[in-house]
Amino acid sequence: MERTPFTAATASGDLAGWMTGDGPPVLALHGGPGLGFEYLDDVVDEVAVRHRVATFQQRGLSPSVIEGAFTIAEAVDDIVAVLDALGWETAYLVGHSWGGHLAFHAAAAIPDRLAGVLAIDPLGAVGDGGAEAFGAELVARLKPGSLPRLEELAAKEEAEGLSLDEEVEQLRLLWPSYFADPATAPEMPPVRMAPGSSEGLYGEVVARLPDVEAALPSITVPVGVLVGEGSPMPTTAGSDTAERIPGAWSHVEPGAGHFVWIESPGAVLAAMDRLTGHLG
Repeated sequence: MERTPFTAATASGDLAGWMTGDGPPVLALHGGPGLGFEYLDDVVDEVAVRHRVATFQQRGLSPSVIEGAFTIAEAVDDIVAVLDALGWETAYLVGHSWGGHLAFHAAAAIPDRLAGVLAIDPLGAVGDGGAEAFGAELVARLKPGSLPRLEELAAKEEAEGLSLDEEVEQLRLLWPSYFADPATAPEMPPVRMAPGSSEGLYGEVVARLPDVEAALPSITVPVGVLVGEGSPMPTTAGSDTAERIPGAWSHVEPGAGHFVWIESPGAVLAAMDRLTGHLG
């Protein structure tokens, strides 16, 4: 599909992205925080079969602005800036992992700009969002022999921080654990990372968990949650969140892990069809 680039201005610099497809507007939010947005390209292409889909690099990595306060409020404001730049009064949000969690905040903060939200295997918004269980399961699924190096990196991270190369190495060690069957996980693609934005935003995520949990019953936009049955993120992270949102639903996709679309192609589009009421 043809990709049309765009930029969205903010007070501290521009956000860059591209859009494709035709139909009701959808804005895709990548996970991380602090990851390059390229890994979500297959989701964009899947949803673009029936929608006009835009995706953008969240601040902290090029081609978007590097600087920022790296707060939830700023991240929500950036969503508004992108919608304004695209000329979209309202749009659906599709967010994965951290992006799905951010979409819950957006649903509470800017409901007048949203047609609905689909969160894909998100960090939840009840209790700790499933974070502790997620981390433990990632480690439990490690390939034999990987644990000593992971522990070495974790100790260095706590003591003095990691280099960018070490951050990527850490993710590479954990990569198979994100899949329902780690033994058959695909090779990790090239990944861009921005540790600074990741650290800043993750602290905000933890601090704001009680706020977003308290806001769930007030959400009025349609919300769907798609989780992988074999994800290291507990399925309850998504389903417990959906249960707190009036009218929301959740679906557990059999045989899928954290990157649901890789192990279950078509599942994201099917969930979008359910969210939008598409009958075709």
